Parts: sequence; C-alpha cells; structure tokens
Amino acid sequence: MIRPVIILLLFLVATTAIADEQPKAAKIMVYKSERKMVLLDTKSKVLRAYKIALGDKPKGPKTQEGDEKTPEGIYTISGRNQASRYHLSLRISYPNARDVAQAKSRGVSPGGDIMIHGLPNGQGWIGAAHLAHDWTDGCIAVTNMEIEEIWNMVPDGTPIEIRP
Repeated sequence: MIRPVIILLLFLVATTAIADEQPKAAKIMVYKSERKMVLLDTKSKVLRAYKIALGDKPKGPKTQEGDEKTPEGIYTISGRNQASRYHLSLRISYPNARDVAQAKSRGVSPGGDIMIHGLPNGQGWIGAAHLAHDWTDGCIAVTNMEIEEIWNMVPDGTPIEIRP
C-alpha cells in the first residue's frame, strides 16, 4: 500500500513543478479578423498562439449588450472563474470607461461578462471542431486543453489588446 501513495506524491510534486516552470504571459494580443490569439512575454516574443472562435457577429467592436460582438480595445484580465458554464474562464475588463460612455450616449447598456473560455461544460469532446464557426455571445473561445494552459500562463492584471 505504501508504494502507490509514494508514486502519487511523486506525480503531484512533478506536475506542480512543471506548472510552476511554465512561462508567464506579459500581454495578450487578439486579432479578430485572423481568429488568432497570442500570449507574449515581456520582450513581445510569442510564447503561444491559439486559433479562436468569437461572438456570433464578429465584425466591428462591441457597442451594446446583446449585439454578440467581441469587443475591440485595450483591457486587462480582471479575474477568473473555475466554476463557469464553460471549462474555465478568464474575465476581460470590458466595458472600460470609453465603452460605458459610448453606450450611455446612445441610451443602451454596454453589456459585460466578456471572457476567454473553453468549451461548454460536458462538451469538451468537440475540441478544435468548435472553430468551424463563431458561436459565443462576444467571448473568445479556445479548446479545454488550451484554456488550461492559458489559465496557468496568464496572471490576473495581464493586459489584453483586441484588434479588428
């Protein structure tokens, strides 16, 4: 009985050490028209690149709640949710002051809850096939394996720039 316990402990120590050795991203760049997201280090070197799915209506910036667009602009990763409807999610700080003012001038809500997330819970089997079309309500979607990697590499407060 001692042997399986020792093996489990060694495994836990090894996987923790590997997670700690992963580089940390200093910035995230999203290129909506290319359906691409990259994690950059402090010298703007690409650490990782991902294919992404966006909101159902990806052209143009998000201007109000329910428009199904992914925002454009400069934001930060403002939190994380392990228990979301999707396999892990990182909150994007949308709306910023400019977004709020723009929506207020039009008498609408800017919306919110924009995330980088994995696939809907229980649907991880879809994998990269989710890229066949844009399907979110304005979020940025990756596979479950990719969001696990991103989750470990992107600290809260990391800047994210979303370009058209």
